[in-house]
Amino acid sequence: MANHTVVLSIFVSLVFTSLITLACDAIESGDESSKLYIVYMGSLPKGASYSPTSHHVSLLQHVMDESDIENRLVRSYKRSFNGFAVILNDQEREKLIRMRGVISVFQNQDFHLQTTRSWDFVGLPLSFKRYQTIESDLVVGVMDTGIWPGSKSFNDKGLGPIPKKWRGVCAGGSDFNCNKKIIGARFYGNGDVSARDESGHGTHTTSIVGGREVKGVSFYGYAKGIARGGVPSSRIAAYKVCTKSGLCSPVGILAAFDDAIADGVDVITISICAPRFYDFLNDPIAIGSFHAMEKGILTVQAAGNSGPTRSSVCSVSPWLFSVAGTTIDRQFIAKLILGNGKTYIGKSINTTPSNGTKFPIALCDTQACSPDGIIFSPEKCNSKDKKRVKGKLVLCGSPLGQKLTSVSSAIGSILNVSYLGFETAFVTKKPTLTLESKNFLRVQHYTNSTKYPIAEILKSEIFHDIKAPKVVTFSSRGPNPFVPEIMKPDISAPGVEILAAYSPLTSPSSDIGDKRKFKYNILSGTSMACPHAAGVVAYVKSFHPDWSPASIKSAIMTTATTMKSTYDDMAGEFAYGSGNINPQQAVHPGLVYDITKQDYVKMLCNYGYGSDKIKQISGDNSSCHEDPERSLVKDINYPAMVIPAHKHFNVKVHRTVTNVGFPNSTYKATLSHHDPKIKISVEPKFLSFKSLNEKQSFVIIVVGRVKSNQTVFSSSLVWSDGIHNVRSPIIVQILSL
Repeated sequence: MANHTVVLSIFVSLVFTSLITLACDAIESGDESSKLYIVYMGSLPKGASYSPTSHHVSLLQHVMDESDIENRLVRSYKRSFNGFAVILNDQEREKLIRMRGVISVFQNQDFHLQTTRSWDFVGLPLSFKRYQTIESDLVVGVMDTGIWPGSKSFNDKGLGPIPKKWRGVCAGGSDFNCNKKIIGARFYGNGDVSARDESGHGTHTTSIVGGREVKGVSFYGYAKGIARGGVPSSRIAAYKVCTKSGLCSPVGILAAFDDAIADGVDVITISICAPRFYDFLNDPIAIGSFHAMEKGILTVQAAGNSGPTRSSVCSVSPWLFSVAGTTIDRQFIAKLILGNGKTYIGKSINTTPSNGTKFPIALCDTQACSPDGIIFSPEKCNSKDKKRVKGKLVLCGSPLGQKLTSVSSAIGSILNVSYLGFETAFVTKKPTLTLESKNFLRVQHYTNSTKYPIAEILKSEIFHDIKAPKVVTFSSRGPNPFVPEIMKPDISAPGVEILAAYSPLTSPSSDIGDKRKFKYNILSGTSMACPHAAGVVAYVKSFHPDWSPASIKSAIMTTATTMKSTYDDMAGEFAYGSGNINPQQAVHPGLVYDITKQDYVKMLCNYGYGSDKIKQISGDNSSCHEDPERSLVKDINYPAMVIPAHKHFNVKVHRTVTNVGFPNSTYKATLSHHDPKIKISVEPKFLSFKSLNEKQSFVIIVVGRVKSNQTVFSSSLVWSDGIHNVRSPIIVQILSL
């Protein structure tokens, strides 16, 4: 089965859709002394007449050409404090620092953020409260490309005996040893002789969810700090179900589920997607995860890397926890300096200093690039005339879908983000830069209009992104293509430029000509977001070992950090789910939406599966006692509510919440809704509880008459007792007649 999630994460370091517009325009000064600076100006002046941006532009007019300001002013800070980010050379910096109102001017340098910076970013620092003993009894099952057992991230120093509940084996095969950290290993591929990871993908995802604390980790000095997983004391069981090339057999996947459930894992993380949509009974992941759910095991699955296409999410089952990918507050950028002195900023993980050397530019246009296949190795462009690119930087702006493969004679490449379809920062052997389309065209114009066009790509820098988290373009979107009543994806988590453990059997770029070997590497994809969510699942489970998979899922969804809508012409929830993971809040959700096996069976009945199949699926006497009623699928007790409707509708949605907060508590309902075309109400408006684990039900009534072409309406319901805020998205999806 083709595995798009694994393939794209291995071969392509996908990144941001809404990158730094930064200084993506031309900068007159080609001096390498030009750097990105932050100008701090203290608190915002009081008074409505003050315009921060106008003031910032006014200051810059005294230190640089007015025509340059728009290109070099990266961002104005104007909501909570006063300041701006700008690209300056040394002389301009000295002028600016002496100006009235300027407190300080400092360079945007790497602050040596922690390597898996994502865990601090989502609010789970290493020092935060943990139940160490319970955490060390948790076993995370990882279904991926295997694991590199020799990584420091999987050392067992200080860990106690293997949990008594563990029923698995260490069947890692040739040259594979388990320890008290990696307590189980199996492999399933034809020709495999070991569970050792040959691609690095499985090692990377495993260390994100459960890697030990390793100090002083970096990638060529970038993002230096402590590498760690979400639950560092947990145990790992590795199930190698994918080959080095990223192909994963359904046979092996189901075998892995079969083993993992019996072995006694507590959480399963699987960054794998089917090549096309299957119904519940033909998808090995849906099948395996249903049976895992029966045994109290929540399966976390990557949403897929096929965004921003509508309904591209590959994880659709209601018992699966489907994870979209978002940015963190760290970006890798680099400057391209042309021979005419102009400078452009783009995405790049370039570790090679240019030392001031500029190389000729070769234009690799539509005729020169081979238009066959998908993007696998986009650091260089494949030209039919290899002499044309020898010793040059290749400017490649070919349309999406054209194959970009290795040209060993090229020095490096400059890519067009719009043609690629996503903004990228690649770990490459040779200098590579991805430019915003308008700047790529300017570089292309320079190349075409100059007799001897030359340029250099500088070594990358780290930029702090205050707008994170943002859902990324490549992350697959909803609505659910199979069951529109079930919102997918469920949640979002960091999936961009994550530094984690890697296999030394492969190069960091996966390029044939790259012979470098690293123990830690930077990868991007929903493959990386998935183990982040799995880490939060395990973290919450360490506080609430008796909670059902649905309760844990609900706790994470209803406490997620809300996000702004994306550029997509649809509800933001179809991009990022309920929001970004918030581990600290998820431990204390107040109320949960629980779902039992019988609830899922009832949903399948209403969906249309017959009694015979239901009995086979459930393995008990469950049957469909009444005729299926598709309209009742929406009433499964899901933490999010999606209402497929036609332009005139009057719909009731039923839900039940369980009190897991305080014994005596009253929750008030608040609806966030501003569209006059739709009326939403809740009955009752208050829920009063007298004891823990008490259940209360309510009804959401949605009435509307829509005449516009708008197809999605988004709102939310929050139940609050003054301490807990239990938020559920409500989405009305207008169906075409």
